[in-house]
Amino acid sequence: MEKTQSIEDFYKTKLNWVPDNIRKEIGHFNVFRLDDFVGTHAKPVPYSRKDYYKISLIIGKNKIYYADKEIEIKKQALLFANPQIPYNWESLDDEQSGFFCVFTPSFFHHFGNLRNYEVFQPNGTPIFELSDEQTEKIKHIYLSMFEEIDSYYVHKYDALRNLVFEILHQTLKMQPAKKIEKQEINASHRIAILFLELLERQFPIEDARQRVHFRSASDFAGQLAVHVNHLSRAVKEITHKTPTQIIAERLLQEAKVLLIQTDWNVSEIAFALGFTEVTHFNNFFKKHLAINPTQFRNVRIS
Repeated sequence: MEKTQSIEDFYKTKLNWVPDNIRKEIGHFNVFRLDDFVGTHAKPVPYSRKDYYKISLIIGKNKIYYADKEIEIKKQALLFANPQIPYNWESLDDEQSGFFCVFTPSFFHHFGNLRNYEVFQPNGTPIFELSDEQTEKIKHIYLSMFEEIDSYYVHKYDALRNLVFEILHQTLKMQPAKKIEKQEINASHRIAILFLELLERQFPIEDARQRVHFRSASDFAGQLAVHVNHLSRAVKEITHKTPTQIIAERLLQEAKVLLIQTDWNVSEIAFALGFTEVTHFNNFFKKHLAINPTQFRNVRIS
């Protein structure tokens, strides 16, 4: 399996550029026309995991491979991809078009939990075949996204979040794609999913008295009743990252949110994130972003 594709990799591969400060933002969102990425000169989609969410309206005959599933699309469908499950698709004819939007998990921080939606759950159905009428409705939502993202409206990203939720709710009223061939999910997959779910349950931090209790691979191994080496091997096999790397990324994401969206002091944030000393938090933050928490807050708020 290919390595996990980051949001930066997506821009480099597809557009040969990367937006400024993409990792310094709390969340990232963009929308595209699929027509610009398909056709005779299009690169094949690798079977890989992404570190971002993607919702695609695919118009054309395709075969989609998603985790342990294989689904043939005869005409048009919506595909919901999340950071935990690898996927790709194979075009079965030359007539391909559509739209897609990409966004990082942090784009929806405090705006609802995407994991609550079946289409983004490990055992959920990620592909929905559409009628012509349904396709037109979804097209209209994507066109509204283009209009919104190009506007100067001060709350346009809230409007874009609402449009994503509109796609979600429209879709959940439909029947999912059929003819899914299920295969057994291996033990490593189960352990990795449980680890990710247990990590995510600790967030978001909404009160300064809240505290992250599970911060190390051994903490999670104890909760899951597996040996820490077994956990590390399973998570690395499925995500291509160690539990320590994934935990650090999630703590850093939450730290950035709290520094920007709250007036808590750095000590309060350090405590909430489970650091015993504020100096440990400062060192952790600076190691990953090359600036300390106070400098990050000042730059983002100024």
